[in-house]
Amino acid sequence: MPWQLPESWSQILADELRQPYFSRLQEFVDGQRRESTVYPPAEDMFQAFALTPYEQVRVLLLGQDPYHDQGQAHGLCFSVRPGVPAPPSLVNILRELRDDLGCEFPDHGCLAAWARQGVLLLNTVLTVRAHEPNSHRNRGWERFTDAVIRRVQDKPQPVVFVLWGQPARKKAALIDPARHTIVQSAHPSPLSARRGFFGSRPFSAVNRALVRHGLAPIDWPLPALEPRS
Repeated sequence: MPWQLPESWSQILADELRQPYFSRLQEFVDGQRRESTVYPPAEDMFQAFALTPYEQVRVLLLGQDPYHDQGQAHGLCFSVRPGVPAPPSLVNILRELRDDLGCEFPDHGCLAAWARQGVLLLNTVLTVRAHEPNSHRNRGWERFTDAVIRRVQDKPQPVVFVLWGQPARKKAALIDPARHTIVQSAHPSPLSARRGFFGSRPFSAVNRALVRHGLAPIDWPLPALEPRS
């Protein structure tokens, strides 16, 4: 059931899932999958929600469009599967992670370890046609993911929202800064990383905010891949 959200999220988003636009979105994406290749695979479309239950969300890191080349997107923003070369934006994220925390540069770009610690790795659009960036924009995903952001901001405990780049930073309007912390900077893409992403030290900033809120920090260094037998 590709369109079945994990239970904690289906309950909190029940009203949204019943809206007519969401049915139209399903029809559009399912039709696209019949006609062409769509990323991520259907079984990974809601992977961010599967790895980070609603009640466990401590950080929301917001991306934009999924990766659109073969084997890259797997439902977590900025992340790629183990063994897949890191795209340029992810390389810059891992470089800033190294410079911020002094950890070794990892041998992979899979961010699932962050998701399992309560970092919701959410894209604003959850699907894309192969090799056609932004091809599924303005079809309903933005309304759905705005609802996700609102539900997270409604949580009783504070959350840290990480907004990189102008499109993500516009979502600050959905967040109450008196209750939550917003960590924002330029986008990590090669076009903008040198204009404010490099040197922003977002990972230590998130952890300082979590500790200030009385929550455990994130263990950001990515664990090494298990060697293949």
